[in-house]
Amino acid sequence: MPPKRSKSVTSSAGSKKKGKNTESPAQGEKLGHPDDILPMVLTSATQELFGCRADEDVTGESPYKLLEKDDIIQDLKTRAAVSDFSPAKQIVLDYPEDELLLVFDRDFTYDQLFYLVLTPEAKDRILNPPQPETPEVCENEVHKTGRSEPKPWISLGSEQEIDEESFKESREKLWYKFSRVRRKFGAPVCFSESNIDAYMECVPFQDSRFRIKQMQRDFGMQAVPRMQSSSSQTQWKFKRNIFTQYAPRELSDGDKENIHQCENLKHFCNSVTPRVLKALQQEEIMNVFFDDWKALGTAGDDADWLGKISEGLMLYQAFTDQKYTKDKKISSVNWHPTIYGVLAVALTEKKKEEEAMDESSVFEVRASHIVFYSFSDPSNPQLLLECPDDIYAFEFCPSDPNIIVGGCVNGQVVLWDISAHVIHLQGTQPGKKYSLNADTFDLNDNKENKTPVVRYCAVSALESSHKAPITDVQWLPPTFEVTKLGLPVENKNNVSVQVVTCSPDCALMFWDVRVTKLLSQSGSDRKQNADQKTSYGVPETFKHLDRTWKPLFKVSLPKIDTGGEYAPLKFSLELYTCNANNTGRTKEEANENDDGSKVVPDYSQLRVPSSKTLATLEDFNTRLYIGTEDGEIIYTDWKLVKDDSGRQQSAKPLHCFRTHHWLVNTVQRSPFFKDIILTMGSWNFAIWKEGVMEGPIVTSPSSEQVCTAGCWSLSRPAVFFIGKDDGSIEVWNLLEKTGEPLQVHAHITDAKITCIKPWIASSKQHFLAVTDDLGMVRVLEIPKTLYAPFKSETLSVKKYFKLEEDRLKDLMKRDELWAKQKKEAEKLKKKMDPVKPVKSLTENDEENMKEYNVHLEQEESVLKGLGLWTAPADMEDT
Repeated sequence: MPPKRSKSVTSSAGSKKKGKNTESPAQGEKLGHPDDILPMVLTSATQELFGCRADEDVTGESPYKLLEKDDIIQDLKTRAAVSDFSPAKQIVLDYPEDELLLVFDRDFTYDQLFYLVLTPEAKDRILNPPQPETPEVCENEVHKTGRSEPKPWISLGSEQEIDEESFKESREKLWYKFSRVRRKFGAPVCFSESNIDAYMECVPFQDSRFRIKQMQRDFGMQAVPRMQSSSSQTQWKFKRNIFTQYAPRELSDGDKENIHQCENLKHFCNSVTPRVLKALQQEEIMNVFFDDWKALGTAGDDADWLGKISEGLMLYQAFTDQKYTKDKKISSVNWHPTIYGVLAVALTEKKKEEEAMDESSVFEVRASHIVFYSFSDPSNPQLLLECPDDIYAFEFCPSDPNIIVGGCVNGQVVLWDISAHVIHLQGTQPGKKYSLNADTFDLNDNKENKTPVVRYCAVSALESSHKAPITDVQWLPPTFEVTKLGLPVENKNNVSVQVVTCSPDCALMFWDVRVTKLLSQSGSDRKQNADQKTSYGVPETFKHLDRTWKPLFKVSLPKIDTGGEYAPLKFSLELYTCNANNTGRTKEEANENDDGSKVVPDYSQLRVPSSKTLATLEDFNTRLYIGTEDGEIIYTDWKLVKDDSGRQQSAKPLHCFRTHHWLVNTVQRSPFFKDIILTMGSWNFAIWKEGVMEGPIVTSPSSEQVCTAGCWSLSRPAVFFIGKDDGSIEVWNLLEKTGEPLQVHAHITDAKITCIKPWIASSKQHFLAVTDDLGMVRVLEIPKTLYAPFKSETLSVKKYFKLEEDRLKDLMKRDELWAKQKKEAEKLKKKMDPVKPVKSLTENDEENMKEYNVHLEQEESVLKGLGLWTAPADMEDT
């Protein structure tokens, strides 16, 4: 017999509602419940503990939960009076079975969310309700059907998804009533024919009633039978061109035959067909839908011919030539400074592994060239510069673009003069064949070779040149020149006359292209040079330097801490702006010199002046940044200093940072800030500020692909471009994203990018030349979003560099402070620790034996506890 319900209810109410208004007896009688159940209040913690969470573990469809009797008893022991089952403690203890039934009362039938079934009979009655009587079925009929009993349904969780997607009415249905004016009932409808050729323009507009664009909607669908079919007529407020043709218009057989036999139609097709084919061919070559009139205005700048703004690099032109670029890669590229659409590339041999391993292979000598391409004829080279060996770097002279200097693989420096071929490059005579003049040289002079070939004017003496390939070459600006000791002095002619080269042979060399005063030639040498000009037609611009050219002075790069020297690959000089106050000249003298420098004199007539007549430039920065083949960035001075013995020698670098892990391929100053330098190598890039000796102010995270080339934008101070080993190009903007590129253009080429070079053709046209390892040049057009600077962008970038500089200095101060605190803590620890006496060798042995015996005892106890202990043989004998 279960205990009486009143005692349990009173106990429950007393324990749960202490300090509150209790139910009145009248209410308790009103909410009566059977004697074999007990309404209960279960907290969320209890529901979580017994796995009976409301509407999750137990629901209205599945309200039953069987609770283990032992679990309830354990909960009573653990939480005692705090347990929600404490009112039914005695009932649980006296319950004869091992499981009690807990029912989820969702409708609060007995004023609580749960009730506990107190007797096994009530549990069976609830779990197995009596089935309604069914008419008896004869066994024979059952066997005749031959149907097996269906298996019970097993829930796998799909009913929850079906319940979520099922349609459920959440509100009352809305009722609508539509009616029309009484006088329009039964009104006649009149249809009339309309001339379909007539056209009335209806300008499109945006409907103000529909402005919200729904991007995504999640709803369930359920197939229901159609209950009602209705129709309505709506009066349109906005006019639309809508018509209905209820009868087809067809030509008669006679009209069709007349059209087929019409001579005008045949003549029209014959005359139009060639023009259509020509238009299709032109459309493949260029955009025939380009609106030239629209391009004259601002609209052509804001959008392309499709009306969409281009935000990425677009391919404008591609150059390649199988005759000269086969099995070669491009090592350097430069735009012509004055001629539109002309660029030059240097080609070098690609070393094949199989040829290098095969010693018996025949060595084939191939000519080396610098190839000129032009937008006007992308299929054919426009000019070839013959080279004594492969060229790794070359540059146009800033004073005279017809003068070109290059560095060879064998370490020699080469000079060319292309003055005789300027007209050909400019293309001032379109449609006419270019004839070679007396200054054109070609070893393979034949009728098939239509590309002019220019021989080099001068090459440096092999014994005085670099001992390794020249990896970088630069002209000194026309604002200054240097002496044999590396002192910067004024340049009276205001013409670039000196060249700087670097090579992995651990040296930088300064070269002068002018005639020295001590230069003298014998009669036989002059006769030999005259014969050479007559036979080969080589320009005489630098004949005084050919095979006798020696460097003005040499700068070595000794290592700072250890022996040996650094191997430079790239360098960057600060461009000096001439100031009359620094030279000691008056303003009038400076103006006279500037006026006279507008006409570039002949290089063959220039002479090296005496250093005594030249004024030394004050406050001139003779320091430069150098990138090495080991990934180091060196900051050094090119001026020679005297050692203890009084001899002139190169000074040691001021600083050396191991920022990159591999070859440095880019060291370039910003065109907007003379003290900001971009360096690139291996898998990252860095930005330096001259004068900040703590390190780079910006360092990029390591990327997956190797950075092979880089350059600053010529129009935006915050933008620069990076070429990768996988043929992709990254566009970085320091004002928008500093940790990742702004744009990534993948698959620009299938090979490694070797060089990238920007060029401003006009204020509305900017290009980027990209070369690869397969000898191909691609010219990409830079969109306006990447070349048009923002308002006060220069000032914003300057502030950004200042913040990065302050951050770096603060970090270095913190590192110094942490190192100082660490040293002080170590000193304090040494002072606080007592001085331990030095133990003898015997004492150390005794202490070690004690520790070893303790270890053996611990091992024996552990093995005995596991039952794995076996006594040693010596212990068994004893």
